[in-house]
Amino acid sequence: MTTERDVARHYSHGALERAILDALRSAGKDIDRLQPSDLSAADEFHLGWLAATAELANDLALSPGMRLLDVGSGIGGPARYFAEHHAASVIGVDLTAEYVSVATALTARCGLADRASFVQASALSLPFGDGAFERATLIHVGMNIADKAGALREIHRVLAKDGVFAVYDIMHMDGGELPYPMPWAETTATSFVETPDAYRRLLEDAGFAIEAERNRRDMALELGRQMREDAARNGIPPLGLHTLMGPATPQRIGNVMTALSAGTIAPIQMLARKR
Repeated sequence: MTTERDVARHYSHGALERAILDALRSAGKDIDRLQPSDLSAADEFHLGWLAATAELANDLALSPGMRLLDVGSGIGGPARYFAEHHAASVIGVDLTAEYVSVATALTARCGLADRASFVQASALSLPFGDGAFERATLIHVGMNIADKAGALREIHRVLAKDGVFAVYDIMHMDGGELPYPMPWAETTATSFVETPDAYRRLLEDAGFAIEAERNRRDMALELGRQMREDAARNGIPPLGLHTLMGPATPQRIGNVMTALSAGTIAPIQMLARKR
């Protein structure tokens, strides 16, 4: 699909693994003995960052060996967290070949390759059998998916009976126009931000029963404020989201925080169970 190709192109860097390893060396890290926490400044590519991932994992009630699918896994931050802290067995899928390659390499350097692996795939055509997973996540990915109904049907298919699906996406709250570029898209051509009402309807139509919903706007605003203050005091760290997004990072992050502050968007988490 043209849209999926454009989305993958948006996230592609060209030399991302080298850029990350160079930044880690600059920060004094031993790249042959990495801890997942060494990567969290760059691999939690969503509002709320590592704190949001930790809370989501608790809300999912993960347990050792539980099979979890992370749809749109990026360079693997949440997947590694679920594997390290909850001993879940995680498979991440992503459109972007470079992200899959980097996620695989970094996970090996963290000693977690036996618990987390990554494959290139579309959310619209998941390469797994029916009922293969007990949990699934979609973390700041739906904004790039035009056919959300198709993606949710696929996720429903690969979840086991009573499996739980966590959506954590940026959603449109007041109908106002969004400023571009955003972290997930340069223009509206690959941006498909929807309202919470739309997500609720689509989840129910796909066969899910929504059990809980949380608006994490306040968390994201407070953590964003803390990060800005830390950068003002100590400078930009060697490794961060700028490693992924490059020179456009200030504008992209500025736009998303402006829209968040204005209440135009919010990061919303929904937990839904397969009926």
